Amino acid sequence: MNYKNAFRFFISAAAIACAMSLVALTVNAQDKSESKSEPASEKPAKSAGRDPFKKYLPVVKAAKPVATKLEAPSIQVRIERYRAQKAAAASAHVAAPKPTTALLLSEIQVTGIFRTPRGWSAMVEASPLTPKLSYVVYPGESFFDGQLVAIEEGRLVFRRDMVWTDGKREKSVEVKPLRTPSPVEAMTASKSAPVDAAGSQAKAEAPKAEAAKTESPKPAPEKQ
Repeated sequence: MNYKNAFRFFISAAAIACAMSLVALTVNAQDKSESKSEPASEKPAKSAGRDPFKKYLPVVKAAKPVATKLEAPSIQVRIERYRAQKAAAASAHVAAPKPTTALLLSEIQVTGIFRTPRGWSAMVEASPLTPKLSYVVYPGESFFDGQLVAIEEGRLVFRRDMVWTDGKREKSVEVKPLRTPSPVEAMTASKSAPVDAAGSQAKAEAPKAEAAKTESPKPAPEKQ
């Protein structure tokens, strides 16, 4: 009987020890899971709205800068830039740009339009230069703020390029008519025209007079 009681006591003690160890393992696992979930719970909760105890301040949006047209540099700056480009082209042994690349479309006047074997050409005069210089241009010639697109009878068609401060570029068509001669130029042309006509007529009659002088008179036949 004593052996049976001792065996029963041993089995009961073992069962109690197993139950206690199982409970300890369960509690340990729960502690670990709670410690992992703590950082997420420690995050501050987002504000549900405006603090009612603070004065309301409206949100001020930053105003967008107003884009303006970029102004062209002065004629002296453009001339210096052209000279630098010309020197660079000479050192690279390539064709230098034409002087018209330093001129604005508003700084030129159309003084003549001609038809050549190469096609239509025009004579433009640079107004900001002193003394004023003239250049012969063809379709495709570049200017500082545009390009010559076509030459027609009595006018030139340009494409103007406009650049804004925000980087935007706009293109427009600009037409420049042939400049009408001033009254002084018209009077000069009318006075030179008769002189040129008289000079050409004198030049045409000069060979005839020289031929008449060089002709020797024919001898008259002798009477018998």
